Amino acid sequence: MSALGFKNSLGIHPQTMQLRAARAEVLANNLANSDTPNFKARDFDFQAMLDSESRRSLEMNVTSEKHQRGTVDTESDLLFRNPYQPSIDGNTVDSQMEQSFYTENALRYNSSFQFLNGKFKGLKNAISGQ
Repeated sequence: MSALGFKNSLGIHPQTMQLRAARAEVLANNLANSDTPNFKARDFDFQAMLDSESRRSLEMNVTSEKHQRGTVDTESDLLFRNPYQPSIDGNTVDSQMEQSFYTENALRYNSSFQFLNGKFKGLKNAISGQ
């Protein structure tokens, strides 16, 4: 792979956006079930999954259709959240905390999107000779 390859130009941000989107689904599911008795809030360790994805994407070169693709599998890495104050019905979702986690995740997703947008603009300018 050349030093100026497409993957090298974008860095870790495509994997970051995939993980942020997956985490948004998990957090939205928690919020949707905030009134469900015995529902247990779930989340995953974002940094650990990002480290795992970056190592996997650096190690794997796909040269054949039979090669396994590096996809995000959050289902196997979901952890239960420990509540600060569990409810009487067994539900562990703290709506205010989940909303703050969701908002922070959305802001970080948008940051990565803006960064990638800038990278694509730079690549477009480089290709057109500007």
